[in-house]
Amino acid sequence: MVWQQEPVVTGDAVVLDVQIAQLPVRAVAALIDISVVFLLYVIGILLFSLTLTELDPALSAAVLIIFTVLALLGYPLVFETATRGRSLGKMAMGLRVVSEDGGPERFRQAFFRALSGVIEIWMLAGGPAVISSLLSAKGKRLGDIFAGTIVISERVPRMSPPPPMPPQLAWWASSLQLSGLRPEQAELARQFLGRSAQLHPAVRDQMAYRITADVVAQISPPPPPGTPPQLVLAAVLAERHRRELARLQATSAPPPPSPWTGQGRPVWQPAPRSPDNGGFTPPG
Repeated sequence: MVWQQEPVVTGDAVVLDVQIAQLPVRAVAALIDISVVFLLYVIGILLFSLTLTELDPALSAAVLIIFTVLALLGYPLVFETATRGRSLGKMAMGLRVVSEDGGPERFRQAFFRALSGVIEIWMLAGGPAVISSLLSAKGKRLGDIFAGTIVISERVPRMSPPPPMPPQLAWWASSLQLSGLRPEQAELARQFLGRSAQLHPAVRDQMAYRITADVVAQISPPPPPGTPPQLVLAAVLAERHRRELARLQATSAPPPPSPWTGQGRPVWQPAPRSPDNGGFTPPG
């Protein structure tokens, strides 16, 4: 059975364009981390044994427990907290742990992931982690479920930059509600704008009206009357990209205000308003 991945949605109901890490890539990253932990564990035990002049069973047992806790729990906790969701294995494979809403991983989440990893990865040989990842639409292991995190891939194909914000639509875009806009609709609009110059004018106009009508039906408020469809798409994509970028870079501070709001609201010459689509009027 093939599971369809669920989109990553922020607390503001904005869908993020991120790629969920696949199980094979995560498995390789986990093997790298396991090798690193095992190596550090062996080195620690050897260094401790070299300092002993007389073997004390009680002391040896205590040190063994400390080394085990530091290796199995401390390694992922320290690395993921210090690097905002990355370990040596994840660095090698281009992965990062983030919150379910796309924000950076917190200390509490890293602790729950590390604590769960001791059981599901080390004690049970990774079986529960594999089964949980296969059954989850977002590829979550048990630690991700408890911590409220996901693992994303940062090595995605380079995409063309988003279109610039049309200055005359900046005030409108800053007030948009984009929760209804699906990722596939945004991707279709992005591809159209990137290739519109290569299309025949008649075909370009027809596609522009059709794609814009679909987009306008999913957002609010409607665009100003008489706005060309390509400018509507450019404004929607530019504002959507700005919000996604601000969310991914968010820390404990509140997100920055929209840079478009200071440009003022221009004066419009209204055209006849469509009762169905608001300001955008497709051809009859």
